[in-house]
Amino acid sequence: MIETSVLPSGIRLVTETMTDVRSVAVAYWVGTGSRDEPGELAGASHFLEHLLFKGTEDRSAAAIAEALDEVGGDCNAFTTKEYTTFYVRLLSEDLGLGLDILSEIMWTPALRSEDIEAERTVILDEILMHADEPADLASERWQSALFPGHALGRDTLGTASSVQRITREDIRAFLERHYRPSNIVVSVAGDCTHDAVAADLERRFLGTPGGAAPSRSAPGPDVVTLDVVRRPTEQAHLVYGVRSVSRFDERRWPLAVLNHVLGGGLSSRLFQKVREQRGLAYSVWSERAAYEDAGSLAVVVGTAPEHVDQVLQIVSEELELLASEGVSDRELAVAKGNLRAEMLLSGEDSGARMSRIGASLLLHGEILSVDEVLARIDGVERDQVRDVAAELATAPRTMSAVGPFDEHDFESHLPALAAR
Repeated sequence: MIETSVLPSGIRLVTETMTDVRSVAVAYWVGTGSRDEPGELAGASHFLEHLLFKGTEDRSAAAIAEALDEVGGDCNAFTTKEYTTFYVRLLSEDLGLGLDILSEIMWTPALRSEDIEAERTVILDEILMHADEPADLASERWQSALFPGHALGRDTLGTASSVQRITREDIRAFLERHYRPSNIVVSVAGDCTHDAVAADLERRFLGTPGGAAPSRSAPGPDVVTLDVVRRPTEQAHLVYGVRSVSRFDERRWPLAVLNHVLGGGLSSRLFQKVREQRGLAYSVWSERAAYEDAGSLAVVVGTAPEHVDQVLQIVSEELELLASEGVSDRELAVAKGNLRAEMLLSGEDSGARMSRIGASLLLHGEILSVDEVLARIDGVERDQVRDVAAELATAPRTMSAVGPFDEHDFESHLPALAAR
């Protein structure tokens, strides 16, 4: 059973009681991510993600780790472009400990100067590591080309220069502005009851009331058509795609089907034609992302440099075919079956259910039941998929490439990248 409420502190709480498990997963979802940072503080959300588990006024990082180890629990955090999440998963008998730790790191983090400097070094190394990985670099450059000059185009890590500039005072001010109850969702799933969790959270609340979700501006219409980084790599890394719909757009359901048919599974067109039939790439897939006011559909490829032209030709042709002919009845059935199973299989443990209900409440303001989601998927028709594909086909495409070549090597593909 899923229950929601707004606590006296202003925190939105959602719980899902699972009577057949003995575990519980808890998360604080903060509705602020990298797109909400001013340029000079790029990477602040990710910096905070690293710092909060470094200790509180009453517990050191080692004490937190030892307490969780003793009960077999685990904790982690992650930063996205629109939110930051901190979670623990442990036995339900230890729920109190999990709430203690998460509440303390949210409301009374130590933010010690020595921890800030240590994590600054770790993050700078992380930035260098991603820059050294061609696939990561291609993805980061593609996001920047798709949303040029907008915070959605920035990497969540920030830049070396911005991370070096961020001070302890900057971090504290960012925390006090964004980590407020009205910008936070707490989700709990497993062996728990809603009323008990609500009471336990309120007893542990030591924050400042109020706050609000960050104000955001949508990206402008322009994109950078082509971005190439020359690297002496053995493999070419390509990201090729287009802007798509936001997470509130009802076309997201046919887009999910389109994505699976294009490159979302082993039977997808790109996997079959690029890898299985022609052996042109070891790695090829498509993926979608949806934000508050924008979205994207990307094809990601790792291939030998001599195969780049053939692969890009196939990708472009498949996008055009989906727009002109749509999907077959069989492709529609396979995609729906896959999305249905993915939805059901992802709800097999408390951690997955905690993530689903927390993200849904934070990002959509509502929680569709599993049956409601399955009904939306099942209701997708062939003409809806074709219509979405036709819209995407008329939009300007963006490509990033990392490998042993320059921009002039892609001149023959520029017409396919331009808006129709």
